[in-house]
Amino acid sequence: MGRFLKFRYIFFVLILMGCGDDKGQKDPGNGKSAPSEQNAAAVARKGQTILFFGDSLTAGLGLDPNLAFPSLIGRRLDSLGYSFEVINAGLSGETTASGRNRLDWVLRQPVDVFVLELGANDGLRGIPLEETRKNLEAMILTVRKKYPEARIVLAGMQLPPNMGPEYTVSFRKIFPELAEKHQVLLIPFLLDGVGGVPELNQDDGIHPTAEGHRIVAENVWEILSPAVKGWNRTGP
Repeated sequence: MGRFLKFRYIFFVLILMGCGDDKGQKDPGNGKSAPSEQNAAAVARKGQTILFFGDSLTAGLGLDPNLAFPSLIGRRLDSLGYSFEVINAGLSGETTASGRNRLDWVLRQPVDVFVLELGANDGLRGIPLEETRKNLEAMILTVRKKYPEARIVLAGMQLPPNMGPEYTVSFRKIFPELAEKHQVLLIPFLLDGVGGVPELNQDDGIHPTAEGHRIVAENVWEILSPAVKGWNRTGP
């Protein structure tokens, strides 16, 4: 990495990383399964911060974290001379409900750009759509209340057709509707060009390969780049 970007990863609740189910998660606020406040505070505030908050797609399940799309975004920012600190707060197995419970703790870290990538696990589990919508909306409002100037990016998700046409169509609509209602940036479909393409996904057919993450990073960058333009460039 170049010297300008202070690039870090924080893997919240490390003991749970790689777990495909969130049933055993403990509330980070109870001090039992979360890193200490001192560790969280140890992340230096240098330049702007982009926080990727999501599930195993953000965490880069099955890959070296340096190959996951948040890391790829970080390297691109670095190459362009931006002084952004990129935080990967992806947690495998995360649903919108568990993400909502975790959010206040995560937001102890100051945030300038917040990328919200949650909902896929809700859909795959058939969680009621209104619950998913309510949780995503609550997280958008929480970020906006704590950091009013933060730019929020919502990652749109879609489901495989085996979940039923009515459910899948209604699920897909949640993301653009929330983006329009709350005036946040929208990635139309995070896995565009990757979802359903066998050679771009690992053996489970769900999690992208390294090449898949490169495509995902392009999908994210297309929407993210206007949000960071003009901020704290240290290069020419």
